[in-house]
Amino acid sequence: MSDTPFVVVVVALAALVAAAVLLHLRARVARATRRQLVNIQARVGGILESAMDAVISVDESQRIVIFNGAAERVFRWPRTAVIGQRLDMLLPERYRGAHAAHIEAFGRGDGHARGMGPRTVLNGLRADGEEFPIEASISRHEEDGRKLFTVILRDVNERIQAEARLARSEARLRSILDSAMDAIITVDESQHIVLFNEAAERVFGCPRHEALGAPLSWFIPERFRAGHAGHMRRFGETGATTRRMGEQRVVTGLRRNGEEFPIEASISQIEEQGHKFFTVILRDVTERHRAGKALEHTREELRKLAIAAGTAREQEMSRIARELHDELGQGLTSLKIDLAWLREHLGETPLPVNTKLAAMQVLLDGTVAATRRISANLRPLMLDDLGLRAAAEWLVQSFSQRTGIAVELAMGQNLDLEDPYATTVFRVLQESLTNIAKHADASAVEIALDREGDMVTLMVRDNGKGFASNQAPGPGSFGLLGMRERVALLKGEVQVASRPGEGATIEMRLPLADHGGAA
Repeated sequence: MSDTPFVVVVVALAALVAAAVLLHLRARVARATRRQLVNIQARVGGILESAMDAVISVDESQRIVIFNGAAERVFRWPRTAVIGQRLDMLLPERYRGAHAAHIEAFGRGDGHARGMGPRTVLNGLRADGEEFPIEASISRHEEDGRKLFTVILRDVNERIQAEARLARSEARLRSILDSAMDAIITVDESQHIVLFNEAAERVFGCPRHEALGAPLSWFIPERFRAGHAGHMRRFGETGATTRRMGEQRVVTGLRRNGEEFPIEASISQIEEQGHKFFTVILRDVTERHRAGKALEHTREELRKLAIAAGTAREQEMSRIARELHDELGQGLTSLKIDLAWLREHLGETPLPVNTKLAAMQVLLDGTVAATRRISANLRPLMLDDLGLRAAAEWLVQSFSQRTGIAVELAMGQNLDLEDPYATTVFRVLQESLTNIAKHADASAVEIALDREGDMVTLMVRDNGKGFASNQAPGPGSFGLLGMRERVALLKGEVQVASRPGEGATIEMRLPLADHGGAA
């Protein structure tokens, strides 16, 4: 029994030691917790101070308890001036009641945060009274039974101004695009339309809201769609940013009512954020094509009229030449015969009579020669009677005899041409020799006349003094112009090459229509 008090004492001492140890441990934990709390507060404070967005916390009475450095810069208030003040001081007066009600309603709700996604843009109020747009999100938490509201906000004044400038620029661009007389269409890489101006609406008969997002193939006839898609793909692969209007392609467009029409287009491409966009500027050339066809029809009619007029002129010249040759020539020849008979049968006559008769003989001989020359110049009868080959030989022979210029003539086969081809070839050769006789001072001429299939070719080359090919012809010099026009009426061409001191070469190429030309 004597050991019982000792045991009690030992137990009591052990309990005291355990209690002391426990108190010590709790004190250590408390100190560590306080240190952790201080560290957390320091970290949070550092985060808040380093944040680029303004962070403001308010209590249930909407008095400010946290106001970070970014908030000081945004609102231009020092922290000491706003801590403990109502949040209303940072809002324009007209928004204060609604904003307070908004926070109270948020506090009564179930949500604890409203993320940056569904942001609200409102106005803040700086210390100097300047209003500015802000973008904000709000969250809620509780501490010791008190609700705290934290607002994270951002000054979006520069962004709003930039967006306004962008909107104005887009409006100006839209105005420019819509005032353009040409249709402008932009498509993405999948060739779906992302831009469609007013001119495009008018050209294709399709409202913009229907065209946007639609495939470009809507406006291309089905038979051309595959080829157009390939063309766009190849253009994208070239890397060229644009194809100038000088390299336009005339293609066919398709209106929404199914009508096809000709268009003239140019294309450009641009890359934005890794995506390619293609812009086509096009013009409805229906009226121009219609006018062009009408003009071509008129030109063809004028060409046929000119050919008919030329043929009629040649026929009239042929008629006059034949009358000169047959009627007047024969009459003059008869007079020559009668005059010779008269001189033979008069016998002895006075000298004055013989002199007069001799003068009459000379005059008649000259008149006959002049009549033949005029008749031949109007149109050589052998061109109608014997054909182009004989007429060309006669013309060359007459030219050489009259001028003393040596001529080398080479002619191919199958030169029996119908009119107006035979007449045109003869007149070009005649005008070429006339020009040589008048202007070239040549001593030799080379002529080659041939037919290759449905093409007649003529080359006349001289060794005369030549001239500058770009030299304007002198007054009344219509020889070359007349040759070109005469040949052009039959869809041929005449080329002249010459240099001073190196002679001149005239080349004619004359196609025979419908494989014709043979007599």
